[in-house]
Amino acid sequence: MNVPNTIWVPARRSVFQNLPPNDRSSDKSPSPPPSPVLGPAGVGDSDGGLWAGWALVGFVGLCLLVGAAGGAVTAPAIRGWYLSLARPPGVPPDWVFAPVWTTLYILMGVAAWLVWCRLPLGEARTALRLWGWQLAANAIWTPMFFALHSPGVALAVILGLLGLIGLTLHTFLRVRLLAGWLLVPYVGWVCYATYLNAGFWWLNRG
Repeated sequence: MNVPNTIWVPARRSVFQNLPPNDRSSDKSPSPPPSPVLGPAGVGDSDGGLWAGWALVGFVGLCLLVGAAGGAVTAPAIRGWYLSLARPPGVPPDWVFAPVWTTLYILMGVAAWLVWCRLPLGEARTALRLWGWQLAANAIWTPMFFALHSPGVALAVILGLLGLIGLTLHTFLRVRLLAGWLLVPYVGWVCYATYLNAGFWWLNRG
């Protein structure tokens, strides 16, 4: 008799049709595992930590190198020409500059590294370009003031530097808030340095 067959087949189909969608995929091949997350350097997770560490050393080291070069230029003038200048009110002792600038350079490097970690975000690239321009202006200011003995030219440079720092701070805040806040002490100190530079120029312009 064919009766059992006519009853069994539709019953089996009805049970299969009532299964939830997730239980019907047993005959499908498993989906491939997700690809590793790429870091700023375009490498997988296994190498991302190493690249990030070297990048941090590079950013901070570059800033400290600029500071060391500036210190080498400043040292002879501090013992000679600088002592002959009329000083504006509020000039700090000479020993204050080295620890303050060292701290600011470290913060500057860490801030740039935090933004670098957001690459390849387009705005992060723009922020790092601005950061590079302000670091270059920072490096130029010291020889303008101490090597060329020209507070007027140095004043023009530091005003441009202050504008670049403001743009850098603005873009850093948009990319990563902490990176922007790390530049706030730098902005404050350069504002103070601009006042000092303007005072030296005004009092010694003759």
